[in-house]
Amino acid sequence: MPHCLQPSLRKPAVILCLLLSSTSLSPTWGQAMIPLETVKLWADTFGGNLYDTVTKYSGSLLLQKKYKDVEPNLRIQEVDGLELVKKFSEDMETMLRRKVEAVKNVVEAAEEADLDHEFNESLVFDYYNSVLINERDARGEYVELGAEFVLEPNAHFSNLRVNTSLSSVQLPTNVYNKDPDILNGVYMSEALNPVFVENFQRDPTLTWQYFGSSTGFFRIYPGIKWTPDENGVITFDCRNRGWYIQAATSPKDVVIVVDTSGSMKGLRMAIAKHTISTILDTLGENDFVNIIAYNDYIHYIEPCFKGILVQADRDNREHFKQLVSELVVKGVGVVDQALREAFQILKRFQEARQGSLCNQAIMLLTDGAVEDYEPVFEKYNQLDRKVRVFTYLIGREVTFADRMKWIACNNKGYYTQISTLADAQENVMEYLHVLSRPMVINHDHDIIWTEAYMDSKLFASQAQSLVLLTTVAMPVFSRKNETRSHGILLGVVGSDVALRELMKLAPRYKLGVHGYAFLNTNNGYILSHPDLRPLYREGKKLKPKPNYNSVDLSEVEWEDRAEILRTAMINGETGSLSMDVKIPLDKGKRVLFLTNDYFFTDISDTPFSLGVVLSQGHGEHILLGNTSVEEGLHDLLHPDLTLASDWIYCITDIDPDHRKLSQREAMVRFLTGEDPDLECDEELVREVLFDGVVTAPMEAYWTALALNASEESERVADMAFLGTRAGLLRSSLFVGSEKVSNKKFLTPEDKASVFTMDHFPLWYRQAAEQPAGSFVFNLRTPEGPEGPGEPGVVTVSTAVAVTVDEKTAIAAAVGIQMRLDFLQRTFWAATQQCSAGDGPCPKSCQDGDLDCFIVDNNGFILISERPQEGDHVRLPGHVQTPQSPPQRRPAPGQPYLSPPDCNQMAGE
Repeated sequence: MPHCLQPSLRKPAVILCLLLSSTSLSPTWGQAMIPLETVKLWADTFGGNLYDTVTKYSGSLLLQKKYKDVEPNLRIQEVDGLELVKKFSEDMETMLRRKVEAVKNVVEAAEEADLDHEFNESLVFDYYNSVLINERDARGEYVELGAEFVLEPNAHFSNLRVNTSLSSVQLPTNVYNKDPDILNGVYMSEALNPVFVENFQRDPTLTWQYFGSSTGFFRIYPGIKWTPDENGVITFDCRNRGWYIQAATSPKDVVIVVDTSGSMKGLRMAIAKHTISTILDTLGENDFVNIIAYNDYIHYIEPCFKGILVQADRDNREHFKQLVSELVVKGVGVVDQALREAFQILKRFQEARQGSLCNQAIMLLTDGAVEDYEPVFEKYNQLDRKVRVFTYLIGREVTFADRMKWIACNNKGYYTQISTLADAQENVMEYLHVLSRPMVINHDHDIIWTEAYMDSKLFASQAQSLVLLTTVAMPVFSRKNETRSHGILLGVVGSDVALRELMKLAPRYKLGVHGYAFLNTNNGYILSHPDLRPLYREGKKLKPKPNYNSVDLSEVEWEDRAEILRTAMINGETGSLSMDVKIPLDKGKRVLFLTNDYFFTDISDTPFSLGVVLSQGHGEHILLGNTSVEEGLHDLLHPDLTLASDWIYCITDIDPDHRKLSQREAMVRFLTGEDPDLECDEELVREVLFDGVVTAPMEAYWTALALNASEESERVADMAFLGTRAGLLRSSLFVGSEKVSNKKFLTPEDKASVFTMDHFPLWYRQAAEQPAGSFVFNLRTPEGPEGPGEPGVVTVSTAVAVTVDEKTAIAAAVGIQMRLDFLQRTFWAATQQCSAGDGPCPKSCQDGDLDCFIVDNNGFILISERPQEGDHVRLPGHVQTPQSPPQRRPAPGQPYLSPPDCNQMAGE
């Protein structure tokens, strides 16, 4: 029978359990042969020896003493979560407002330039074509539209080669680069160059600025060379991008009605399917849609959506595309029933104040053989014509063109004929211009913000990192008096905002060990969240997951079962609530049980809401200390000290001269007054200096241990390390770097073990939730070419807590990376002990009929007697009979007992 005992020591405990099981003896007999006192002795002996070792090599008692010594100079401040989230929101609003101002400047310049420009049918103009720049012909001369264009690597633009003095122009392969409309538009938009440059000088945090023209060209600043795909084709068309479509039109309710009668067979049906897919691509999260197919009768292609409209998010659009691809043709087309059904859906939604509450449209796709349609329009759309009808004549036949034109023109829509698959793209885009006309005529310069996305197609051939972006965009209208009544959309201006940069305005050190901040949209979708993992690995490449930008808040904050938090944030409310939560750690293998306080508010003038999470207890307390600059600077320069590379101690991204500085170099310049232009977070800098002074003696302590290391001690620990809540890291090797078991530990390659924007290190977070002075263990198997056969290493850590005026805060965590084989030797030695007066031990872990395990606090085996695959012994708790098959023992690192609810958290 297994005994699970946590060692109860005179000292703080190591968090491990000892389990025993007998392979052939009955439970009663086995217990009699192994007295409980003996098992407790083994546990106490093992725990005591282990505690002495880890405290010695980590220096935990020294670090605790150093923080204890400075307690009179410490104060603990309680964090006001509501004030914190409001402050973060205001900072984000200020940052985003600067992006909006930049876009407005470009829009105004574009409209002024168009007002001053007269269209010239025979205009000849050379411009910097993004594909052709710096290209030479066989004679070594620059090709047409490919003049010399200076490009230099720029750290602010992901180290891409760019020109920050000029923009360049990109066109899709199917757009002629010397078309008169293109040449006139490009010539007119040359006036945007100085505005782009001025915007960037005024706000150096700006990234890409661009103008997407309704004629198809795309002017981007800074200028960049565009490389076609492997087929020599450029498929990027700015008019297909979400930011363009959302800015060009208002939200809309759309019912797509498609003819699936027998006359649509063959190529016509293929064109219709492609056209529907293209229409779906022009819809976004603020739009609502459904698709009705008709022949002898009508049917919804998704029966579950009968009689309703659904949000045109990515999931629904992809689902519709799949169903459209499966449509088959048969029977005779009866269009009046389908149109009647479409009008009724739109009317119900309008009366119920559901859907987009804006534009409504019907898209009719047919080969033209329609009859009995006029009475439907007279009944549903005769008076105010609130529903626009767009007709798409499929195929080369023009016999029924007059009917289709009548339907569109009498219902404020647009008619087009699509005779080939290649025609679909351009013709579908026409409906956007029609829907934009009221906005153009009224000059409604609405500002839109997109959902999170990765523009990996923008620079597909460049070394562009896959980062989450949101785009702010505004439409550009013609202000010429002679065309104003026509409602001409010139294009859309946009600028990207990296969400990572936005989240830097919610500094990690203000959120505590387990705290975090997150953003979501008014549709409930996540913009940024530590548990949003939008990428997956395919071989050596990282790729975006399908539907990564339509992850609902309730799928991550899943304890919000009543959706109170989600609803409040969608509505842009300000408030707070508390929830008991389970937090996954270590890629979902481990779990923490916490009570979190959620604070939330909206970000003004955007569709976004910000949430801040603080764990109750020490998570809502911040430790504040102080020291002199002279003393702090001395310790800051120690070679064993590093700072969290993702954290912003000083702003180095604004001034180009600062971008080459590390955070530590920038701090030194700031503190010495060497660079008065540097802006630094003075509170965070002060805490780093204080922690540097308090932890400085650890370097000498570890160095002395390393110098006195014997061959035996080299077999115990590889290194010691510590981290503080200010993102400061110290580490020291006890062995040569070539002998370190896990060389990735504490390096940027191992994100889990260092401070990042999203989280504190794993060893820090685990230690913070254990009793004061207790050590927590985590077995890690080395990765890399050496393979899984290499011996495992164990990370051991403990937290250092400080209490002032009955308030407790976590100041730091300290630990070691030790060899698994040392744990094993220590354990087997401990099990040789017997209770006093017992004489020789009747049984020990070396006996073949007794199994011994050491299990950590999450149920994972650290030590087992015969870990090699192929050991046929039963698992503890299972009595093996002659009839039952032999069971394999779990190897170290495998779960012995599933931690509570851990399976639910281990989806990744």
